[in-house]
Amino acid sequence: MISVTELRAGTTYEEDGQYFTVLSYEHIKMGRGSANIKVKVRNLKTGATTEKGYTNGAKVADMPVHKKEMQYLYKDEESVYFMNSQTFEQVSIPLNLVPEHEFLKEGEIFPVSFLEGKPLSVLLPPKMVFKVTETAPGAKGNSATNVFKEATLENNIKTKVPLFINVGDKIRVDTRTGAYTEKAQS
Repeated sequence: MISVTELRAGTTYEEDGQYFTVLSYEHIKMGRGSANIKVKVRNLKTGATTEKGYTNGAKVADMPVHKKEMQYLYKDEESVYFMNSQTFEQVSIPLNLVPEHEFLKEGEIFPVSFLEGKPLSVLLPPKMVFKVTETAPGAKGNSATNVFKEATLENNIKTKVPLFINVGDKIRVDTRTGAYTEKAQS
């Protein structure tokens, strides 16, 4: 059993026969009352995302999850496929368990979580670099205001970028929201 105060992002636990992985953690303390723990979790069987609340001091069942560094190969209509670079063993994970699959880049290494030998989820870094493949021409604008334009990235995701971003520029994107965060060094 682990305390709910240890439920940080990436932690996996069991509750009522369901397996959850923590996406975000928030500790809320109101006045003289006891603290509450609010976590956003993903059900590892269904892929559904929900929010759960716990009182400070509550405990949940810990799960023995193992992480392996695996190379992303490709995806099809149903699954994403990874390979262990040392053993060349391949595993597939259903798309509903990897909702941020559009951020996966072929050939890159990602940590994959396993429970009892079955792949559960993929842990993406909070920010990744992508190349802009399509956008309106760059322009110098009023830097005092936040003016954005539409851009398409190499992974076919559309996001809003500042006016000074051009085709071929590399930008850093938040993988949790898909939002532009900064221009990356080329």
